[in-house]
Amino acid sequence: MKTLSASLVAATLAASAADAQERPAGRIAPPDVYVVAPGLGDYTDNLLFGDVWLRKELAPRDRSIVTVSALIASGRIAQVGGHVSRALDNGVTPGEIGEIITHLAFYSGWPNAISTVQATKGVFDRRGIGEVEASTAEPLELNAAAEAARAATVDDAVAPAAPALAAYTNRVLFGDLWRRPGLSGRDRSLVTIAALLASGDVDQLPFHVKQGLDNGLTQTEVAEVPTHLTFYAGWPKAMAAMPALRAAFEEQAAGGSSGAAIRVQKYDPAKSTTGSSDHFTGSVRVESSFKADEPARVGGGTVHFEAGARTAWHTHPLGQTLIVTAGKGLVQQWREPIEEIEPGDVVWIPPGVKHWHGASPTADMTHVAVAEALDGEAVEWLEHVSDEQYPK
Repeated sequence: MKTLSASLVAATLAASAADAQERPAGRIAPPDVYVVAPGLGDYTDNLLFGDVWLRKELAPRDRSIVTVSALIASGRIAQVGGHVSRALDNGVTPGEIGEIITHLAFYSGWPNAISTVQATKGVFDRRGIGEVEASTAEPLELNAAAEAARAATVDDAVAPAAPALAAYTNRVLFGDLWRRPGLSGRDRSLVTIAALLASGDVDQLPFHVKQGLDNGLTQTEVAEVPTHLTFYAGWPKAMAAMPALRAAFEEQAAGGSSGAAIRVQKYDPAKSTTGSSDHFTGSVRVESSFKADEPARVGGGTVHFEAGARTAWHTHPLGQTLIVTAGKGLVQQWREPIEEIEPGDVVWIPPGVKHWHGASPTADMTHVAVAEALDGEAVEWLEHVSDEQYPK
């Protein structure tokens, strides 16, 4: 604790040498704190630097990265210099400091980044650190499947309204910045998570927490970020991040990730449901229903129709595919003849086409139904198929 205190007096709190000499042994906060807010002084000495900074869940180097990132993102530039100095003591290289600032220009804005450069230059000058050279290593390789999914989401959600923003996001932010070799993918995730939490941008956290886990952060390390930053960004922002962390941890425990992980959904007959009488006539059972994770829009299930059972008339905004697996069935497009379908048959229903499908009058039928959603909706239900419309 004495070694930590001595270092933090001079570096972390950015005090002058004279101020440090005036502090009694064991005190870390600036002298004025004990005059104005003695309780804050005690918490600073005994809780923040006497406990939180000593926790083993994050290495001192990582705590410095998290703290510097949070201060930059929240515009607390006056505190940056001291913590940059502390980060250098904890093993963060000058080049990595520069990459953190560069990275956060995209997440907290150019003004914060430029102001941070000025504060950091003073630290470098005092330590005799010269011009930082850009890394000449090969660009980092990103997970191809995860990148394809992310780019598809940007193209779907951003490009229709702001095509240039979508292009910069795909080409510059992830196509270049996240691949810069001066900072590892793991550390970039740590920087980004800390910055988003400190700025209160929790809507972006779920993606970046999952990406951080894929980039090598452990759940323990991710969970320690809001724990540490309660003391730098405040309790409300830390607590607001909890749903994103919990969802990402649960997804990882279930075997999912933002990468190309295979997930097997086991058949469970107890989860089958009865087709609603609002949408079906007769006895219908829906089994093995599924819905893919975003950005995919596909969903469906295995549907069993007892003899004489059928759907109501309906349409699909992006069409539907039926694969008959058992029995004998029927399908009809509005004002067109009824067609028989048997095991192995594949039926394609185009978008917007009014139709129904179901079992024949004398035999059960089972098919797998697959459809994509448009704006969250995969089907529009219409009137029932009347007894007169259904064959005898």
